[in-house]
Amino acid sequence: MTSAAELVGDYDAVLVDAYGVLNDSAHALPGAAEFLALLRERAVDHYVVTNDASRLPATIAARLAGLGLGTLAAEQIITSGALLAPYFADNNLAGARCMVLGPADSEAYVRSAGGQVVAIATDTVCDAVVVCDEAGYPFLHTVEHVLSALFRMIDRGDDVALVMPNPDLIYPKPGGAFGFTSGGAALLLEAGLARRYPKRKLRFARLGKPFPHIFVEATRRAGSDRLLMIGDQLETDIAGARAAGIDAVLLRTGVTNWEEADESIAPTYVIDRLL
Repeated sequence: MTSAAELVGDYDAVLVDAYGVLNDSAHALPGAAEFLALLRERAVDHYVVTNDASRLPATIAARLAGLGLGTLAAEQIITSGALLAPYFADNNLAGARCMVLGPADSEAYVRSAGGQVVAIATDTVCDAVVVCDEAGYPFLHTVEHVLSALFRMIDRGDDVALVMPNPDLIYPKPGGAFGFTSGGAALLLEAGLARRYPKRKLRFARLGKPFPHIFVEATRRAGSDRLLMIGDQLETDIAGARAAGIDAVLLRTGVTNWEEADESIAPTYVIDRLL
């Protein structure tokens, strides 16, 4: 079985997932620093393509550097949070009042997209609910307030946009543990909406991997479609890349259990290590 280092020379640019490939929630993962150093040494164009909507690109670059992964420019970080701006533009959400689930950087993404951040409360009136992250707020208390506010507005006949930049459901934590991401919060809200309004199919618009928007942006920045995506989640990293016509490497040490994997999603390569 080959390594990622043996594959990169055949492509114009390399796309690398963050969580599960480069780092977990607290540490750099084995081989990640050396792999990025190799890309720099060989002058291989590379980008971190992440479903993170809780940190701005500059924040992520500083965090990765702090984990010992070397220097990355903010322009090399492509996040799902950055997809809010074109989504807001395409859906006439400029000036929209938004309840935002996530920390300060999530709110910054919404403001840069043209939204106005409003307080989360059961009596809040808003135009959009944007679920960016599972952290940065008291989880159950906040989700219940959002659900109650949505019920009030929908019962009045208000239209409320539901937007989720990060569709990930789980992510790797230190010591072999796993956690729920913003996708879990959105699924909880969708389940509540489905119970009250079973005929309406009220669902969040999903922007990040596996949906095409983030890969379109990666292709634009790289200036080429001869790209290689390295990820650890079959249903997001791999499925999204393959649907976009991008070769994809599944790293078996992350979220996906290859022995239980969906056989309809076929990575181009399967590896056990970056180097």
